[in-house]
Amino acid sequence: MRDRLAECARDLGLSLEVQRLEASTRTVRDAAVAVGCEESEIAKTIVFVADGDPVVCVASGRHRIDTERLADVLDVAEVRQAAADEVRAATGFAIGGVPPFGHDLPILFDESLLEHELVWAAAGDPHSLFRVNPRKLADCVDARVVAVGERAS
Repeated sequence: MRDRLAECARDLGLSLEVQRLEASTRTVRDAAVAVGCEESEIAKTIVFVADGDPVVCVASGRHRIDTERLADVLDVAEVRQAAADEVRAATGFAIGGVPPFGHDLPILFDESLLEHELVWAAAGDPHSLFRVNPRKLADCVDARVVAVGERAS
């Protein structure tokens, strides 16, 4: 799995230094504690199902993703978070370790990640992360940069 991810990164023009950690990085909080950063610097990769088709959302760990906002951006009637088996089938990775690339899914990229010089993202399993410039990552994966956080009530 790690070789596949490294090869994909090279193809995208990214140089990855994957950090394998003893602590779990499965949740945003776990990942932030493990690498000593703010939760907003964690680029969580979440798979959604939009009118039956999988789509990836790379979002800041500081907020929840607004599925109504995703539906508007994607111009679809329904968006829901994918179940664990759907995530693995669509990406080849398990929840908690899905990287922002290495799959052929459309990618929405949280504009708030661009506030940071570097962010941390999952590297294929729930104990590995890599650090990357979010602008370069969004460009490399041909992501649509959009607002994905929940709207203020």
